[in-house]
Order: sequence, then C-alpha cells, then structure tokens
Amino acid sequence: MQSEPARGRISEEEVEVYISEEEIRKKVAELGAMITRDYEGKDLFVVAVLRGAIFFAVDLVRAIDLPLVLDFVQISSYGDSTESNGRAKITRELDLSIKDKDVLVVEDIVDTRHTLFNLLSFLRSKFPRSIRICTLLNKRERAEREIPLDYVGFSIENLFVIGYGLDYAQRYRNLPFVGVLRKGGEIVR
Repeated sequence: MQSEPARGRISEEEVEVYISEEEIRKKVAELGAMITRDYEGKDLFVVAVLRGAIFFAVDLVRAIDLPLVLDFVQISSYGDSTESNGRAKITRELDLSIKDKDVLVVEDIVDTRHTLFNLLSFLRSKFPRSIRICTLLNKRERAEREIPLDYVGFSIENLFVIGYGLDYAQRYRNLPFVGVLRKGGEIVR
C-alpha cells in the first residue's frame, strides 16, 4: 500500500492508494489474455454486475480479443454501508438471453459470496451453457460460502476499498485506482 494520499483530502476523509492504476492495467491485460485463450471458439457472453464492476468490465472486455456480447445486471447488498447486509436483491435484469451461452460474470469484489450465490442462482435459471466468474478483488477470509472463482485479479485483506468502480455511499467510483479511506488517521474497515 502506498502511503501518500491520492487526490488530496476529500472532506474529512483521506484516500490512500492500495492498488495502483498501473497494477490494475497490468492485471486486466493478464486476465483478458487468459479469458481470450479459455473462450476461444465459444459463444462468450459477459455479464457485468452494476454499478461497481462497470470500470473493470469495460477495461476487461477491451482486453479480450474475441467476439463477445456484453449485458448488465444490477444487484444490491451494501446500501450505504461498508459491509454487505447479506440480502442481495436484483434491481436490474439482463436485456438479452443467455440461454445456451458461455457466461462470464464480471464482479468488482467478492467477499462473503452471499450476493454471488444469489446472482448465480438467478443466472442458472436462464439456462446458460456454462458460467464462470471473474472478479477484480477477492476477500477470501470473508468467504462464508464455497463458490469457486475462475479469474481473480487481486486477493486482498479485509479492508473496505473504494475507487475503480467501488464506492462508499455512491462516492469515489471515479478514482482510477483502488484505495482505502482514512478517517481521523485510521483506515475505515
């Protein structure tokens, strides 16, 4: 983690770089190359989870050198909190059919896996050929369900992170890096 604050002070909170823009760029390119290799000759359908995964999903699909279809679902489990409430609710369904498609779910962060479990149940009810999961961030120590992740950008400790699509009360999504918040000198967890 870099110690200097990024973009200065934002109200009473200070943002600190945790994963740099360059590290993210390199990892997205690696994941794109792996996915390109693994999905060669398949009918790739990318399902990005709004809102948090939008930045990652856009960069990732540009790094995948294959024809693909991109659609979005929105699922909510955080509200304005720093922890998932465990009750996932689908607030936007797919526009396109995934029946008989090879689906790649793109998530920003996976922690308890309750939200992911609910999302996978929803997607399986649409009869895809296959479903794999790609997440930018994995908080393995928070896992409460065993759901395998096929592509993981970074495994991180149990910190509340923001930036690159991740938010705190809908703010900070536009930061080009993944950061942590400090309030009164302490990292927000």
